[in-house]
Amino acid sequence: MGTVYITQDDSFIGKTDERLSVKANKQKLLDVPLIKVDGIVVCGRATVSPAVVTELLNRKIPLTFITGTGKYLGRLEPEMTKNIFVRQAQWQAAGESEAALHIVRGFIRGKLKNYRTMLTRNQRKYPELTLQKAMNRLQRAIAPIEKTDKINSLRGLEGAGSAAYFGVFDQLIRVPGFKFTARRRRPPTDPVNAMLSFGYSLLRHDIQSAVNIVGFDPYLGYLHCQQYGRPGLALDLMEEFRPLVVDSMILNGINLRILTPEQFTTEPLSQAVFLSPEGRREFLKLYEQKKQSTFKHPVLRRKCTYQEAFEIQGRLLAKYLMGEIEQYPPLIVR
Repeated sequence: MGTVYITQDDSFIGKTDERLSVKANKQKLLDVPLIKVDGIVVCGRATVSPAVVTELLNRKIPLTFITGTGKYLGRLEPEMTKNIFVRQAQWQAAGESEAALHIVRGFIRGKLKNYRTMLTRNQRKYPELTLQKAMNRLQRAIAPIEKTDKINSLRGLEGAGSAAYFGVFDQLIRVPGFKFTARRRRPPTDPVNAMLSFGYSLLRHDIQSAVNIVGFDPYLGYLHCQQYGRPGLALDLMEEFRPLVVDSMILNGINLRILTPEQFTTEPLSQAVFLSPEGRREFLKLYEQKKQSTFKHPVLRRKCTYQEAFEIQGRLLAKYLMGEIEQYPPLIVR
């Protein structure tokens, strides 16, 4: 089953024998064997029984809380793995070390090349689109990455490439009713930004789980510098997956008319836009399908799911930091 998403407010999450149950309004919404659960994400409000908390910790199943608009609130997770050697190598590379520079170059190169692939595929599929200038700007951001020796300068290249990509993102939307003008996060003020923010919150849950499994300290990042309470490394590793998982899933959902403008509501005071309960259910279904879809991993040269790739990339990063491989290979899908 993978990740369980709970979207009904005021749900009660309980346990009977070896099964997880979810109830709301005196109705049973879910009853599933715990052995099939990899993670739980609560979207909104829910009560979790003490027995479930204990069981999740024993089984090392993360429990994440996000708001209905996708804002990350926090998570319950088991103790870090006992692999102190991974964390030691992670801390030794902190700052402007050669290892940190190499890793940041990989994260940014992977993200921007996957952005470029998204635009290239759409340009081929729809020749009437005008994406070439944006692809050229992305290439100009990618070209100097390997010769750039300051992490702040690399962040500037990432920002320039992202601006080029989101500058033409609206062209990738092929149906009426949705419009994208710029990336707006706090709060999202249109349906597309609402979906991007919600999707990235879900991705953060999955990547942070993978980072913990491998044995990293999720709060020590290289591209995302240290900030109290922010899982920098999870955010770092997210970068190459953003276009591959979240962006492509949202565009498919929109263009196939699975996600529609009617599935969104607007908060009167803040003008924040968020998915309706029905919209969230459809979105979560699409996200889970995307995670379980398969592709050929360019390094392992075998098929895997994106869910598996989260941990694979984490383990490749650990191997690089511990000197077992010479380079960190970001996930770049052609």
